[in-house]
Amino acid sequence: MFDGLRFRHWKHELRDDRVLVLTFDRAESSVNTLAQEVLGELERMVERVAIEKPRAVVIRSGKEAGFIAGADIKEFVSFDERGSVLEAIEYGQAVFQKLAEVGVPTVAAIHGHCMGGGTELALACRYRIASTADSTRIGLPEVKLGIYPGWGGSARLPQLVGAPAAMDMMLTGRALSASAARAMGLVDKTCEPALLLDQAIELAKRGTTRPIKQRATAWATNLWPVRQALAPMLVKQVARKARKEHYPAPFTLIETWRRTGGGVRQRLKAEARSVTKLASTPTARNLIRVFFLQDRLKNLGGKDHGIKHVHVVGAGVMGGDIAAWCALRGFDVSLQDREMKYISPALDRAQKLFAKKIKRDAPRAEASARLKADVEGSGVAKADLVIEAIFENLEAKKALYAKVEESLPEGSLLTTNTSSIPLNDLRVDLKQPAQFAGLHYFNPVAMMPLVEIIRHDGMDAETERRLAAFCKAIDKLPVPVAGTPGFLVNRILMPYLLEAMTAFSEGIPGPVIDKTALRFGMPMGPIELADTVGLDVAASVGKILADFLGLPIPTGLEGKLESGKRGRKDGEGFYVWEEGKAKKPEVPEGYVEPEDLQDRLVLAMLNEAVACLHEGVVADADLLDAGVIFGTGFAPFRGGPIQHIRTVGAASLKARLETLAERHGPRFKPRPGWDELAA
Repeated sequence: MFDGLRFRHWKHELRDDRVLVLTFDRAESSVNTLAQEVLGELERMVERVAIEKPRAVVIRSGKEAGFIAGADIKEFVSFDERGSVLEAIEYGQAVFQKLAEVGVPTVAAIHGHCMGGGTELALACRYRIASTADSTRIGLPEVKLGIYPGWGGSARLPQLVGAPAAMDMMLTGRALSASAARAMGLVDKTCEPALLLDQAIELAKRGTTRPIKQRATAWATNLWPVRQALAPMLVKQVARKARKEHYPAPFTLIETWRRTGGGVRQRLKAEARSVTKLASTPTARNLIRVFFLQDRLKNLGGKDHGIKHVHVVGAGVMGGDIAAWCALRGFDVSLQDREMKYISPALDRAQKLFAKKIKRDAPRAEASARLKADVEGSGVAKADLVIEAIFENLEAKKALYAKVEESLPEGSLLTTNTSSIPLNDLRVDLKQPAQFAGLHYFNPVAMMPLVEIIRHDGMDAETERRLAAFCKAIDKLPVPVAGTPGFLVNRILMPYLLEAMTAFSEGIPGPVIDKTALRFGMPMGPIELADTVGLDVAASVGKILADFLGLPIPTGLEGKLESGKRGRKDGEGFYVWEEGKAKKPEVPEGYVEPEDLQDRLVLAMLNEAVACLHEGVVADADLLDAGVIFGTGFAPFRGGPIQHIRTVGAASLKARLETLAERHGPRFKPRPGWDELAA
């Protein structure tokens, strides 16, 4: 029946029971992505299925990594004209619609990642089955790229699982486990990975009927009156987390769903027009750029790091959480401190992390077993990587390194998590300085994706590469930076925080300062951020950088520290904190925000970003943008500090800095590098 069909990306097997198994195995790629050529082959296969009428079709992946990672984003961004974007979207819709109407039972057999276009392909099948492996995740993350599902996802998912559940999935971009997807009604069945194909074939033959409650919910929540009532509620929820002018995609998705009824073809048409328009927005272009920046960081060091055992010295908040995260990601870890009483709290926090991240008992127990207390430091002798995370004292660190090097195996790496001490000072007496580097994590370790790899003048390039590969293995994003004070992220962030505190000391209300930053697109206001980081930490790092950069320390900060008000951890700083939330005072009625406040905050940060690029703190502008986005949360929709400067215009921003310098003092004097960007 299917003899003579030869495809690059699809393999087919017609079984004796006349079930056709289609295996997607994209050529010359480690993961499956849906390019136009892939869709073209699928279309031809579906057309043959419609003619030959096998008993059923099962679609599965030939990749160990997962089912389908989504559309080929590189190909998508190559469509530079609006018409070609629309054509690409409409073509994908047409192929999936042919699959939906093929006339025989179809089953998507999902194992591993199933994202974006992969989920949309699965939605075009009659049934879906997913393996219960921890790696199985099903999602529609397009909102993170400034668009929303455009190959039928927004047209089909609400009709399948009901509008509330579908909207939550698409508006957040959150990926679901197999069990969560089944509970929602997105998949019809789950099974062990080894049984996936057999169970998929059985489902294709026998079919299944969805529970009446699921069908009723899906029908009722898509009725015209319900859409009109539910849409404003969804808008209100989204508006709490995102501004429409910054991130239009979720608002556009809600509005398109609200006003579009009718059959699937009508909904697909509205979806295609809407997503095409979003794809041309600056937000989408910048968020897609951020996607590629993230991809670049992930691949800086390749896969081979040669690290199995990690030894962490210092079981404080940072050291303990670094150790727990490494164990969570599959490494054997020994955690050292002076006495067991210092290690025990870190082990307790680790158990909470494992309970949150690992749902099944056996893998959770395995993670716990990988993390061991090591008061004596015997783990150094078998360590491939040592991470030092003790208190910030040059002599104490150097004494520790001398002790570690007595038993550290040849070729193993020694790193420090210091945030303030120059590595050129730390490496002075080392026996193997070429294998020494900074590995600077951010707090909280489990949430912050970035790790700075800090260079010094005696470091080997292979050390940097191995550490970058290690970062990928623990699901962190590495950025190699020069060992100047503050490195990259803190150096750029601190002028922004110091300026916010200066504005506060001038009498500008904290909530006004925070709202101004949020209006620009920062994830948290700087006054709230200073309280969250801790005023003691901000003062310590701030003093080092203020001396280095010639910035003034805001008045009032030392007084708060002397009174023991360090911020969130003490219950009071700039704000009073209750149950982990800031109680912000009311802004006086009639208060008018200074017109240059946003410039003062943002340009303080941009000025230092330009200086860092000029001085070669990072290799290029893309690495700088990536580091600041993933290290500080700098408005992703703006594409990073340097991208934002290029968008607005370096010359005009430099002129605004000069105005601020005249008005507020020499701290706003443009740093070297602006003219290069303007040129």
